[in-house]
Amino acid sequence: MLFKSNDGRSPSNCTVSCLMIVDATDAVLGRLATFVAKKLLNGERVDVINSEKAVITGNPKLTVEKYLKRIKRGSPQHGPFFPRKPNMVVSRAIRGMLPYEKSKGRNAFKNLRVYFGLPEEFKNKEVAKLPAKDVKCKFIAVYDLCKKLGWNNKLQTD
Repeated sequence: MLFKSNDGRSPSNCTVSCLMIVDATDAVLGRLATFVAKKLLNGERVDVINSEKAVITGNPKLTVEKYLKRIKRGSPQHGPFFPRKPNMVVSRAIRGMLPYEKSKGRNAFKNLRVYFGLPEEFKNKEVAKLPAKDVKCKFIAVYDLCKKLGWNNKLQTD
């Protein structure tokens, strides 16, 4: 299984030591995005693992419709472009919490790596989890959302 970050680099190409590793398993996507964005704006380097296991609260049907509407907006040649891969969906949510139009936000976003699954490099490292928040309403996992958006989940073995 190949693990790639949101910019296509493998974890072994990581030149800066990773200061914080966040596990997205069962984390609400919005809460995860704000937590990570605050750390990024403080100048920390953040790696998010298991991005496909994050959840989006709300009615799953309406959530899928909302994301499909975003994908179909514009034209395929000129954008706006919206991702279908789980690590890119999480990355885009985090980018939405940053002042991306300003240099401060762009520089903070460069310190973010989002991974699908758990790379070998992070197996024995200390992982931070968000405080547990029981989800008592309907929700959909990012993995299931991406499958419904048309993501081809065949992992390449480059």
